[in-house]
Amino acid sequence: MEEKDYIVDRIEGEYAYLKDLKTGEEIFIALALLPLGTDVGSKLHYEMLEYTLL
Repeated sequence: MEEKDYIVDRIEGEYAYLKDLKTGEEIFIALALLPLGTDVGSKLHYEMLEYTLL
C-alpha cells in the first residue's frame, strides 16, 4: 500500500472521517484503529497498515 497523509475532518460516534490531503478523497475508519489523542483537525500519516500522528 502507498503512503498517504490525512486530516481528521469529523468524528461521528466510533468512526473518524479522514480526508486525503492530496486528493481530497474521504474515507471513514474506526477510532480504535487510530493513535490515542486523535481528534478533529489531527493530521495522520498512513504507511504499512499503520496510522501515526504528525
